[in-house]
Amino acid sequence: QVQLVESGGGLVQAGGSLRLSCAASGSIFSMKMGWYRQAPGKQRELVATITSGGSRNYADSVKGRFTISRDNAKKTVFLQMNSLKPEDTAVYYCNAYDFGLQRDYWGQGTQVTVSS
Repeated sequence: QVQLVESGGGLVQAGGSLRLSCAASGSIFSMKMGWYRQAPGKQRELVATITSGGSRNYADSVKGRFTISRDNAKKTVFLQMNSLKPEDTAVYYCNAYDFGLQRDYWGQGTQVTVSS
């Protein structure tokens, strides 16, 4: 079992930056980690993922603006968000996928609001 706790959300003006953190209660060394978001009335969507080997994948809407990174020693995953837009407003969720157990873990989410 891994528990994930997100932090770093808040209210920011368009063009601003935020850095989200996701702290895990256990080792994430072998897990694929990701950030997803869900805006009101919309489905949850992938924002970015990073494998244990460091390979990154981004949604087209955030490429060039967001950067995902991980610190396995600190059991933490980050999402640096720059040049934020009002359409980035959503609840952001941290995800961990355990290939061995073939299961997902989710955090409780952190709200990001970008004002125009």
